[in-house]
Amino acid sequence: MRAPLLAALLALPMAVQAACPETAAIERLAEALIANTPSPPLAGMTSLEDGFCAQEQLVEMLSAHWGRPVGYKAGLTSAPVQQRFGVNHPVRGVLLESSISLRDGAEIPARFGAVPVIESDLLVRVRDDGINQAGRDHLAILRHLDAVIPYIELPDLVLSGGFDGPQLLAINVGARLGVMGTPIPVEATQAFADRLAGMTVTMVDDRGQERARAPGTAALGHPLNVVAFLIEDLARAGRRLEAGQVLSVAGYSPTLPLEPGRTYTVRYEGLAAQPVGVSVRTR
Repeated sequence: MRAPLLAALLALPMAVQAACPETAAIERLAEALIANTPSPPLAGMTSLEDGFCAQEQLVEMLSAHWGRPVGYKAGLTSAPVQQRFGVNHPVRGVLLESSISLRDGAEIPARFGAVPVIESDLLVRVRDDGINQAGRDHLAILRHLDAVIPYIELPDLVLSGGFDGPQLLAINVGARLGVMGTPIPVEATQAFADRLAGMTVTMVDDRGQERARAPGTAALGHPLNVVAFLIEDLARAGRRLEAGQVLSVAGYSPTLPLEPGRTYTVRYEGLAAQPVGVSVRTR
């Protein structure tokens, strides 16, 4: 992505002062998520600020069931998905402990949520809080990361009807479960940054069918551009990244439905000396 376009994305206002939906409505949404029951969209959602306000309350309600916040995720990191939701920039959600609770080869119900889907993704882990001063320089960002982690995200889109950017924010950008692979140590070098951009991410199933394929550049032109977005977006909200937090930087596939009795594997070719991957089985 050209630098001026990235700068424009990072300069977008993301204030979270808004008239929230009624607390009772957000409670019903939380209850639907916990019960794996689809929910109608929240009424009166007219702006992204409304969505953020609902998200903050929902995260607090869900943390009693899905664990404490452990990091953040970026959604809408590609132009086609932004167009689908009527938003021209990325959005932010919160990862709870449930999002990093599963390991490579885990088995899950195909119906793990109200509207369960699967997505190719990638995590990075924060080494120290110096990342908050790293700006948009890729090497500076890498100096404050200690690992990149193969990751399958298992979002729950929960809403029974079509929805837009405010509704996506309100459901915490769909964050629910995730499967982590083996962490890959970060090298603070241009070569490592180039491999992140140059890798190819594919999702295949146990029948050998390729379900999705995307280059590393599919996420804002570079995965580290997504980290830069999260740093500045959080700063505008008065927040900072902390050591040990994980960041979900991309959807390297569309959100896809799951079939029972299948194994899904996400592979990253070009990231390490040998292809690396992470798998999940459904029942």
